[in-house]
Amino acid sequence: MPTTAPPARPTATPLTRQEREVLRAVGCGLTDGEIARALALPENAVGVHLGRILAKLDLRDRAAAIVHAFDSGLVVPGSGPRVAALPVQRGTVRRARGQRVRISVLGPLRAWRDGQPVDLGHLRQQAVLAALALCRERTVSKDELLDAVWGMEPPLTKVVPVYIYRLRKILQPENETEGAAARARTASRTGTAARTGTAVRAESVIRHDRCGYRLVPGAVEVDVARMEELVTAAGAAERGGDPAEAVRICAQALDLFRGEPLAGLPGPFAELERLRLTERRTGLALRKLDLQLRLGRHTEAVGELWALAAAQPLDEPVAAMLMRALCLSGRQADALGVFERTRRRLADELGVAPSRLLRRTHQTILRGCEAGFAPTTP
Repeated sequence: MPTTAPPARPTATPLTRQEREVLRAVGCGLTDGEIARALALPENAVGVHLGRILAKLDLRDRAAAIVHAFDSGLVVPGSGPRVAALPVQRGTVRRARGQRVRISVLGPLRAWRDGQPVDLGHLRQQAVLAALALCRERTVSKDELLDAVWGMEPPLTKVVPVYIYRLRKILQPENETEGAAARARTASRTGTAARTGTAVRAESVIRHDRCGYRLVPGAVEVDVARMEELVTAAGAAERGGDPAEAVRICAQALDLFRGEPLAGLPGPFAELERLRLTERRTGLALRKLDLQLRLGRHTEAVGELWALAAAQPLDEPVAAMLMRALCLSGRQADALGVFERTRRRLADELGVAPSRLLRRTHQTILRGCEAGFAPTTP
């Protein structure tokens, strides 16, 4: 059976230096006017550059360009328009001893303290925590948080420190809070605090320094870190010649998603991260299904792909893989039907023709599945 090459990370190398700067600004969520001011370009030139970028990278629209900017590393999650992107530290994340706070962003934002769910308060307060959780390996400045949560309409009051103070109280483990209170009572009886002039308090999971705020390393478990850890393990299993184990690990990673990432949270940061994490989920699902097809588990893959295609009817890689799975299952007519429905929907809703990937898959099916398929994973 023909095999599919492993997916490659998107690259922005075909672009000129100016085009890379424009793509990065688009990835940061700036409008054409803001990009023009930031890069000292005429506003109409920004549109020309963006058109060339879409053509060179074979991208459909601005949303696809945003995703590409993140995936290619031009934009780091959390790097807003006011700061330069910082390199993301990569590697396996291990659960630290004494970790008592868990945060989940792969669905509606949720947090647990000592295993118990906590109320994270106002939606914008939650959006501040989401930004810290997704930028957990570096300090996030107050200006970045303002850009991330309020965008071009920052609040009139200094609300970020207030939200940080509340989040610290919410996330501080109970036993540390009780311990701090006990130490304070002891200090009060003995006069220790009065003599030394030092305050007694428990350590917070949110650290503040002159540059901004960050989660204390090792003190908080974030589900997106676990997801990336599993993706790395799946890649190792695939390279090691164990696709069945890679499928199992990919399924574990997909189980961490609990619906739309950061559902309901306001602000440009949450909007971009929702888009990025949704694309990440789709890419991971396609990777698992591609492995299943290579293992000959066609019928199993067809069922999952139908559900994925119903949820994302305009996603052409999903449609292409469904067509491939149907053809390999001996259902050539159904595969051609998927192409025709997708073609009509693209024309009716977006006014575009099928992509090269979809057309190539269609031609392969017309020639017969034994002709071999091009890769369909993004």
